[in-house]
Amino acid sequence: MDGLRALPGVDRLLSAAAGRALAERHGRQAATGALRAALDDARDAVRGGAAAPDADAICALAAARLDADRLPAQRPVLNLTGTVLHTNLGRALLADAAIAAAAEAMRAPVALEYDLSSGRRGERDASVARLICELTGAEAATIVNNNAAAVLLALNTVADGGEGIVSRGELVEIGGAFRIPDIMARAGVRLVEVGTTNRTHLRDYRDAIRPETALVMKVHPSNYRIDGFTAAVPGDELAALAHGAGVPMLHDLGSGTLVDMTRWGLPAEPTVAQAVAEGADLVTFSGDKLLGGPQAGFIVGRAELIERIDRNPLKRALRLDKIRLAALDATLRLYRDPDRLADRLPTLRLLTRTRDDIAAQAARLVAPVAAMLPDYRVAVIDCASQIGSGALPVETLPSAALALTGAGGDAPDRLAARLRALPLPVIGRIRDGALVLDLRCLADDGDLLGALTRL
Repeated sequence: MDGLRALPGVDRLLSAAAGRALAERHGRQAATGALRAALDDARDAVRGGAAAPDADAICALAAARLDADRLPAQRPVLNLTGTVLHTNLGRALLADAAIAAAAEAMRAPVALEYDLSSGRRGERDASVARLICELTGAEAATIVNNNAAAVLLALNTVADGGEGIVSRGELVEIGGAFRIPDIMARAGVRLVEVGTTNRTHLRDYRDAIRPETALVMKVHPSNYRIDGFTAAVPGDELAALAHGAGVPMLHDLGSGTLVDMTRWGLPAEPTVAQAVAEGADLVTFSGDKLLGGPQAGFIVGRAELIERIDRNPLKRALRLDKIRLAALDATLRLYRDPDRLADRLPTLRLLTRTRDDIAAQAARLVAPVAAMLPDYRVAVIDCASQIGSGALPVETLPSAALALTGAGGDAPDRLAARLRALPLPVIGRIRDGALVLDLRCLADDGDLLGALTRL
């Protein structure tokens, strides 16, 4: 075909000004591969009846391919979903102090496992462990890479080969098919279920204790809620029963918090300090949910048990690197000044934004957003934000949003796809025939307007 013969070769493309610019920007090897791929696309188009593109057009196609490949996989996005701690969008945003500490740890050697006072080998968790003990009242602490790892490590250390007693109403499953029964089996612990789905009493635990019992476990239902005719054993009563039987009690808080959330008018959630004070021998919880730090899992409790956990070979496989430890250290230090915590910790700042503040932002944005999207109707609506990541699952926060509607039943999906394709993707949620952009997590009006200018 004449059209195929008219297509330039790779060498000619590389010698053209546009091809040389590609090689200069991306490297000759990458530019060559992109030009070959663009030529393959051009050949397919010509065979389909299209006119043969010239060298500049082919180089432009290759440049677009290379530019797309340069975008990082973990790109920043605007989280306008209404879920503050969105698991798929990375959960907690780090405080400025934590970001600075992580950057320092990346650019220079740090005293990770080095004791500066003695000049000898130190413990990598030591600084963070001291801080978390100070904030929770626990005797000792250790840190791993997430709460699932914390639960696995604690179970394997204190109950491997024995039985663990858990209420049927607390055999939860969280994201990624993480199930308490499965993790107990992986830890080498035989599950003993007691009670029923909605009601478990102290006598149910008492009747299940026998010589093979190695652990009594309480799981805080942070990602679901059963209402109605229910009963659960308080942590202090369960701890007293376990201690009387000579076995440890593990309390998995999941999305743990270090402060009383009601101080800022937020729904109540049990704190780690409360679980420790109730007598739990071990308490496990996350670092990147309500705590507002990087991904991590904490185990706090009795010093003797923490020492055993630290000696478990699994601990090394699950440990944190210097970057996250530095960010955790900086995050925990913010909790020493609770009066300014909401201003300094992004998670708490977003959760405590008032509905009036968000509604005022929506009122400012409705006209300019409508001007940028002439094919869509843009309206301010009331909505409810979620905390997310399994924290307080049935509690919502009053918020405000922009609702975008257009012609055709697929209009919200089409617009959502366009917004996801922006250089700074905008992520909302589709509800009642509209694309809803909840503004709770929008720090600056200009972030949204700047993103939309690229439409």
